[in-house]
Amino acid sequence: MVRDQSSYRVIILLATIFTHLLGASITLLVLYWLVNFREGFAFMSPVKLKIFNLHPLLMILGFVIFSGEAMITYKAIPATRYTLKLIHLIFHLIALATGILGIYAVFKYHDELDIPHMYTLHSWIGLSTVCLFGLQLLSGFITFLFPGAEPATRARIAPWHVFSGLVIFVLVIVTAETGLIEKFIFQKLKQGQEAFVVNFIGLLILLFGIFVGLIVVIPLKRK
Repeated sequence: MVRDQSSYRVIILLATIFTHLLGASITLLVLYWLVNFREGFAFMSPVKLKIFNLHPLLMILGFVIFSGEAMITYKAIPATRYTLKLIHLIFHLIALATGILGIYAVFKYHDELDIPHMYTLHSWIGLSTVCLFGLQLLSGFITFLFPGAEPATRARIAPWHVFSGLVIFVLVIVTAETGLIEKFIFQKLKQGQEAFVVNFIGLLILLFGIFVGLIVVIPLKRK
């Protein structure tokens, strides 16, 4: 059992390093994509595309990466349980805030160009995911931090909290991937450098989701 735990720690360390590298790569590629091919980004601009570009920026860098980092906190950071709870909460709050801002940006873009709202599967999944994310965050805060349930109750709820968190994170990844596919089709990219960048971002996001899931499900007992 001790040998198994030692092996798990090595796997988690390597997976965590790789996950961080994926997160950094996604960040750089998204910025490169939006600045070099899509006019950059801004909340107010006569170039309306800049307003829309805040949507993929905030949803991918904030909602995908920060929620993923929040999920691996307990396995990746050597700290007290209370400290880990705070880090877990802060990362999730950042993810939720960026998710809400990202939705606001795309609604603002649609309003300014008189485009209908919520007419694609991507938008349906995305808004549902943000709502579920908020409910998960609220229930977790009440149960595990303040006011906090009884230890026995927390022990019973914890596996379901982890499971529902993984399900919601899968929805986050699905939302990001369908959004990239939607953008790819709407812009008729087909081939070229931008098409390659967008596809590569999608591939890295998928790998990021897989490795976050791997780290979460490895049965490592904390000392």
